[in-house]
Amino acid sequence: MICSFSSLRNKEVVNMRTGLKIGYVDDIEMDTQGANIVSLIVYGKPRAFGIMGRDEDIIIKCSDIELIGEDTILVKFNDSAVCTKSRTVKIENLLK
Repeated sequence: MICSFSSLRNKEVVNMRTGLKIGYVDDIEMDTQGANIVSLIVYGKPRAFGIMGRDEDIIIKCSDIELIGEDTILVKFNDSAVCTKSRTVKIENLLK
């Protein structure tokens, strides 16, 4: 199945182990040398309507993806296995 990034963004991510909805795909990490997608990124939920910032982003490795369907992406991982990172951007990186 060939899937574009815009169609991935419209799919909801659901954890099969817990049954919880994680959110929608917001971004991807890609290996530029091998032209492979490494992981899907779901941005953290806003706190206090975004005034208090956001929760940590959830990074889902491609090995944790079980099924990509028409409306949902089913993933299987333990909550402790989820990698998170913040979306802070350094000005130095933008100048390169």
